[in-house]
Amino acid sequence: MLFLGTSLTAGQGVAEDEAFPALIQQEIDSAKLDFRVVNAGVSGETSAGGLRRLEWLLRQPIDVLVLELGANDGLRGQDVDSLEANLQTIIDRTKAADPGVAIVIAGMEAPPNMGPEFTARFRAVFPRLARANHAALIPFLLEGVGGVRALNQADGIHPTAEGHGIIAETVWRVLEPVLRRRADVNR
Repeated sequence: MLFLGTSLTAGQGVAEDEAFPALIQQEIDSAKLDFRVVNAGVSGETSAGGLRRLEWLLRQPIDVLVLELGANDGLRGQDVDSLEANLQTIIDRTKAADPGVAIVIAGMEAPPNMGPEFTARFRAVFPRLARANHAALIPFLLEGVGGVRALNQADGIHPTAEGHGIIAETVWRVLEPVLRRRADVNR
């Protein structure tokens, strides 16, 4: 299982075993599911950067792609149409490598200072891609964490270890049924 993402996935500012992908691996192990998490989170990564790295990452077979890109595109006010095109190309290339791969899209919110039109267009990208690609959707990766001072580091952007725990619960609620279906297919 490949987590392709930003500093949120990489776990910037927390220990490797405190980042939400590591916590997901613990859930997988507890559930006795046969999946191994590969954390391909990179600090500062944009959708274009993730697309550039994809071919190298697809050298290994994957059963599930958790796509957590877009936060930095939003923070930088980058073109929403380009974000959507990059994410769609990542999905297309992943499915070309293995048509059976399950896709999970982590939704993100743009900061309100980008203006209501930009934030609305940005927010709409993730559910639209999930519908178009029959992918599972985590509506907002930072649900219950984003904007909560006690759950974020001093920068106000990156979650604390406790924040990562909440993110892991949010991700697991969507991911567990996907993994159970994949496990049944792989039997």
